[in-house]
Amino acid sequence: MLELLTSPEAWIALLALVTMEIVLGIDNLIFISIVTNKLPDAQRPAARRIGIGLALLLRLALLTVIAWIIGLTEPVFDLGIVGPDIGEHGGPAFETAFSWRDLILMVGGAFLVWKATSEIHDKVEAARSGEQAEEAEPVSQSAFMAVIVQIILLDVVFSIDSILTAVGMTTEVPIMMTAVVIAVGVMYWASGPVSRFVHNNPTVVMLALAFLLMIGMVLIAEGFGVHVPKGYIYAAMAFSAFVEGLNLATGRRRRGRLHAAGPAPH
Repeated sequence: MLELLTSPEAWIALLALVTMEIVLGIDNLIFISIVTNKLPDAQRPAARRIGIGLALLLRLALLTVIAWIIGLTEPVFDLGIVGPDIGEHGGPAFETAFSWRDLILMVGGAFLVWKATSEIHDKVEAARSGEQAEEAEPVSQSAFMAVIVQIILLDVVFSIDSILTAVGMTTEVPIMMTAVVIAVGVMYWASGPVSRFVHNNPTVVMLALAFLLMIGMVLIAEGFGVHVPKGYIYAAMAFSAFVEGLNLATGRRRRGRLHAAGPAPH
């Protein structure tokens, strides 16, 4: 342990892992913000704390059985179907041998696609009928538990994906655990502001749901062995968020000018 504290390579690996865990945690944080915002104001902080606390516990628990997690990448069955040749050197377009990791990613991706699609449908229907999409009816304890269960399901998917990515960067479990604790701490600190920002800006809610839809499709593709570089995904998300930021700033300035001008003369 002392060797790790005095090793420059260990500190570099820790910094790289913390950065990666924070970036990967964006997906989880967006989902938690979306589902907890459907709860009454009084229940949202508790739901966020439980969701992020479970994310931390799951990641730390999975790190203690790291050998088992690595074993999840071993194929469990093969469909024996050969896909069309693609690329300069040919090769199957998708894998036909599936591991437990592949199946978990596909189920998690399908759940994200269903959740994002249903939320988008509800908001479009609410806007069409003239209702306030953000005004929720009183929520029962069973609805609170349903939100927690949804968070747990996605925590499992994101945790396994996160740990398997971390294994490719270092083999030192103490470094991975430290990185997870720091990254989840950042998620906890950012969860309140992010949730309030998403709740107060309806257009941002739609953008966040579109992100979840894209992430779900990427998880399904990963499950079929089609690797999508995460740099492309987060670059697209950052650009979309930048454009949305410009739209929000433009809207605020327009409203400010209208307010300063006063009511229109009759």
